[in-house]
Amino acid sequence: MDELTVRLANLPQDLPQIHKIRYLVFQIEQGVDPTLEFDGRDNESEHMLVYQGEKAVGTVRLRWLDASTAKIERFAVLREFRGRGIGQALMESVLAWLTEKQITTVCMNAQQPVQAFYERFGFAPEGQVFEEAGIPHIRMKKLLR
Repeated sequence: MDELTVRLANLPQDLPQIHKIRYLVFQIEQGVDPTLEFDGRDNESEHMLVYQGEKAVGTVRLRWLDASTAKIERFAVLREFRGRGIGQALMESVLAWLTEKQITTVCMNAQQPVQAFYERFGFAPEGQVFEEAGIPHIRMKKLLR
């Protein structure tokens, strides 16, 4: 099996790879409206990419809500690469990087079917389940310090 590599994306050159992964996962697989998926916030955000060998197979977007709070968004791994530890490697890299940046609070709107994945990393659900892009979500939060 090819080695996994996670790195910060270089914008704008990495946007085509990021958008391709999100297109396949969110639009094709999950039926999310492209106007919701591509909301114009990509250039003001940080992104990470995970590679299996030379192939980009996962991505995540990170937005700053304030000086100490980040929001994880658009966490996606290509369907054929799931179940191989790629999501775990990506999340571990995200949390380590945010800790280095001295972020103290991380939040997200997690898709409810994968809530348990995020709970394994210490995220706790907050509030009630709500619908976003036609998919049930739950707000989740984790304190890093």
